[in-house]
Amino acid sequence: MKAKLIKHRLNFKTPSGTSRGVLAHKDSWFLILNHENKIGIGECSIIEGLSPDAVNMIETQLEIICNNLHLGFSVLYEKSKYFPAIQFCLEMAFRSLNSSDPFHLFPSDFVDNQSHIAINGLVWMGSFDFMKEQIRAKIASGFDCIKLKIGAIDFEQECLLLSKIRKDFSADTIEIRVDANGAFSTVDALQKLDRLSKYDIHSIEQPIQTGQWEKMSSLCFHSPIPIALDEELIGHYDNKERKRMLSIIQPKFIILKPSLLGGWRAAEDWIHIAESLGINWWATSALESNIGLNAIAQWVFMKNSPLKQGLGTGQLFTNNIESPLEIQHGYLSYTNQSWKFKL
Repeated sequence: MKAKLIKHRLNFKTPSGTSRGVLAHKDSWFLILNHENKIGIGECSIIEGLSPDAVNMIETQLEIICNNLHLGFSVLYEKSKYFPAIQFCLEMAFRSLNSSDPFHLFPSDFVDNQSHIAINGLVWMGSFDFMKEQIRAKIASGFDCIKLKIGAIDFEQECLLLSKIRKDFSADTIEIRVDANGAFSTVDALQKLDRLSKYDIHSIEQPIQTGQWEKMSSLCFHSPIPIALDEELIGHYDNKERKRMLSIIQPKFIILKPSLLGGWRAAEDWIHIAESLGINWWATSALESNIGLNAIAQWVFMKNSPLKQGLGTGQLFTNNIESPLEIQHGYLSYTNQSWKFKL
């Protein structure tokens, strides 16, 4: 078996704002396996400031993997324990290698273009007018669920945006999710949640910063809006610790980003623990290219989750990998188009 690495910098069509700053580009590495005339492709996707992987060690760790393929998937996966993006990359690459088609990782009606995945439309942080225009465009294109990144502009302006949506669209027509990315302080978080509840919000992701389990638990108990944990899941590698955290906080939802958690295996562990505690979940991409997005989407489809997924990021980049993935009317589909990926 042979391997090679290809680094690819993805450039955003429009610099995208979060509470951590504005992203203009991000890096991914593609791991290409070649064995007995078969190809396997995996993506290692990193978001600096969010991914727990030691970014300065990513290429070194990937090169070590390329030079030690004889150890096999299981050993390489375990040796990459503290590199969850690499773990997911390995899962993708080896499953791709062992599939009849390197891009068909989980054969299903989704891959056969017989079914699709309901997703939310993502609205990035920015000026009032910029966010308003995004909301208008998402609704006009057929989304009935939108997710707003909040916490960057004035809170009153964000409430005004939400009030304008609700003036024209009821909760039965448009589902609204908001993502604070930990932007609220513990002092005023509950007050802000009370304000937001007036707009029939489906859920709020990560209202306060991570690591404050007791305070987050109190918020989950008192909040009029269901709370979903996102960043809170990052960096927990032991199932006992994962269960202890969820048992203490008791959120309504958890959000799974395989590149930040350790791939499908880690996500499956989180699902098992969450469901045992009566906690629901949905999955989102972590700004992967279409290679990683494809891997997440095919896995999610097999899970039959009734909730709308966060898999609409493939349209964000000017130089994404051309793929059969297509978004229409709030659904992600795998069309009959071909992949265009230079090996």
